[in-house]
Amino acid sequence: MGWHRRGYLPHCDYAGNLQAVTFRLADSLPAKVIQTWREELVRDLNSEDSTFRRRALATLHRRMTDYEDAGHGSCLLRDAICAEIIQQTLIQSHGLRYRLIEWCVMPNHVHALFKELDDHPLSRVIQAWKGTTSLLINRHLARTGRLWMPDYHDRLIRDEDHFWNTRNYIRQNPVKARLCAKAEQWPFSSAGIHWKP
Repeated sequence: MGWHRRGYLPHCDYAGNLQAVTFRLADSLPAKVIQTWREELVRDLNSEDSTFRRRALATLHRRMTDYEDAGHGSCLLRDAICAEIIQQTLIQSHGLRYRLIEWCVMPNHVHALFKELDDHPLSRVIQAWKGTTSLLINRHLARTGRLWMPDYHDRLIRDEDHFWNTRNYIRQNPVKARLCAKAEQWPFSSAGIHWKP
C-alpha cells in the first residue's frame, strides 16, 4: 500500500481512496507510439518547473485517450459477450473488495471509478479483474496470449470537482467516441444499466 511504481507509471494505493482506473487491451496503444510522444515532450517532462511537467503529462494523457477512443487495435471488446464478461466481473466484487461507482467498457479499454476497501489493494483488484477477464475472454474467443497491457493508469480523486468531472468523463466516453448518442444507450456501462451504487 502507499505510492509505488509498476513500469513507468506511479500508483497511489491507500484503503479508502477514490480511484479512477483505465486499463487497455494489449494491442490498443503500442509502446512505440507512447515512446514517440514521450520523446517529443521529454524537455517538459524532465523540467524542474512543475507547471511544464504538469502540462506535458496532461498532453501525454490527452494523446493517449484520443488514440484509444479512435478504436485502434483489435477492439475485441466490441464483442458483446466480451464486454459483458468485463461488466459482470466489475460488478461481482462490488461491496466486497471495492465500492464500484461508475464504469464503461469501450472497444479497446475499460474505465472504472471506485472506492478502495480495507485489505484490498488497488494492484490486487486490477490483477483480479485482468486475470478473470483474460481467462474468460480468451476461452470465449478460442484464443491464447496476452489480452491486457501489463500496466494500467490510475488517478487518485483529489476533491469533489475532480470526482464529478471524472464521473462525467466515464459516462460520456462512449458518446465522445461516437458509439452512441446518449450515455444511457451504451449497454456496457454504469449509465447503460442505470447503476445505483
